Amino acid sequence: MSNTGETAIMSFLRKLMEQQKRLPSQLAKDMGVSHPTFGRWLTGDDIPNTASCRKIADYSGVPVEEVLVMASHLDKIESEPVSVWPEFREYARLKYPEELDEDIIIVVEDLIERRLKKRGTTR
Repeated sequence: MSNTGETAIMSFLRKLMEQQKRLPSQLAKDMGVSHPTFGRWLTGDDIPNTASCRKIADYSGVPVEEVLVMASHLDKIESEPVSVWPEFREYARLKYPEELDEDIIIVVEDLIERRLKKRGTTR
């Protein structure tokens, strides 16, 4: 693979080194990859395989899907704005008219709201 410019994964790894105040050899060791392999990622001569993307995600705290996109293993997925999603209550009643009662729907809605607050997003 030839390096024709800075790729997303290259930029990400460089920023990660800066943030962690680590040399390439140190970051490679921290992630459990060889220094030469990490060096090829930094120069653009190679990209992390999917298993290495998992290691990068685990180390950095970035979702593995984002790392896979940066390494060009996945296309970027554009998420729909929350406003176009159906309301959970409406969806649950249509999908499971017999199985779910109002109490269960309220409990699930509460869990969804808690999860959104934990992530820092709201509907």
